[in-house]
Order: sequence, then C-alpha cells, then structure tokens
Amino acid sequence: MKFSKEEIKSSMLLYAVTDRMWLKEGESLTKVCKEVLENGATFLQIREKDLDEETFEEEAKALKELCEKYHVPFVVNDNVDIALDIDADGVHVGQSDIKGRDIRSILGPDKILGISAGTVEEAVAAEKAGADYIGVGAVFGTSTKKDARNLSVEKLREISRAVTIPVVAIGGINKSNLMDLSGSAVHGVAVVSAIFAAEDVGKATAELLTLAGDMVNNG
Repeated sequence: MKFSKEEIKSSMLLYAVTDRMWLKEGESLTKVCKEVLENGATFLQIREKDLDEETFEEEAKALKELCEKYHVPFVVNDNVDIALDIDADGVHVGQSDIKGRDIRSILGPDKILGISAGTVEEAVAAEKAGADYIGVGAVFGTSTKKDARNLSVEKLREISRAVTIPVVAIGGINKSNLMDLSGSAVHGVAVVSAIFAAEDVGKATAELLTLAGDMVNNG
C-alpha cells in the first residue's frame, strides 16, 4: 500500500512495536497483533531480534497481510532486504544504518522510511536522509522513578520543531506516564511492553490510544 504524508503523520498516534518475548504459551504473534489492530493501533513494526532470517520473513509476511486488512502501515525493523522481499510498507533503521548508505534510494520513493534519533542533529540528519518520520527516544528510563526521563519534554519539543516530518516518542512509555509527554509536540507514541506484556492486549491498546489522543491534543 502507498500512504500519503498526511496518513503517515496520523498513523504515528499509537505505534506498536512487536516483542514475542511476551507471548503466552500457544499464542501466535499474528493473533496478538490482530487484537492490537482491532483495538486501534495505528502503525505496526516487527522487531524480533532473536529470530532466524527465514522465520523472521515468514512472521513479517503474515503481519504485512494482516496490516493490509486494517489499512495500517507496516514496517520491518532494520532488515531492508526482507522489507523489500515481502513488499512491506517500509523499514525502520537506526542512525548507524544511514551512514554511508542511501536507504531511501534502495527503498524507492514510495516506501516508508523511519529513522531513530536522540538529538536535534540526528533528527535533522534523518530528515535529510529521506526519512518520512523519526522515532525519538528513549524518553523514559527503566528506573521505577516517575521522573527518570532520558529526554525531557523540552528536548522532545526542540527535536519536533527542528524537522518538518512527524516525530513519534519511544522508550519506557506506558499508560501511567504517557500524559507526561503533553506539550512535547510529538505526533504520537511508540510502545512495546505496554501493549505486548499486558494481560489483556486489546484493552491495553484501547486505553493507550485514548491517552495518546489526549496527549497530542494537549500539544
């Protein structure tokens, strides 16, 4: 599928990143992701570091077909070759992947390119490299302290305003701290365990979607 710039921007609202580590016994990643999409996730990225290439490609293909049914963008983490092989909507890469490599020209103009950034300089470099959106983080540390944030709201706002493409916040975000990002000017949140580790992934997704909407509306 081809997504317009406006569709990509709105799809940042609740960006789900897979983690099969949280699957219950006998559960498939596709089944869980179906529930996540049914309950309002607006974007899906497959990020499975411990799978062999063949299994990863099979999982990615199944999720791509699922996302097509919900008209939700689907990208592959890091693996450009697999993203192209299965005709995924795009790929998400890190800063190191864009050094000395023109990912945009490899993907072509119609695929979605997401790039991670942690500073204004990296965000600007990502936009210059042809990114459609930027994943900025980590915004919260793993400490139990509520204010253990790696990136302040002010820094997030600075990064968001330094580029013309959408910015999604990532890193330790859950329903108890999501509203702390109000005023950051980000277009949404990317979450992993807040969805996939939840006892009820559908309910968790729906709750996070509502909070993300409130956060974005609060600027």
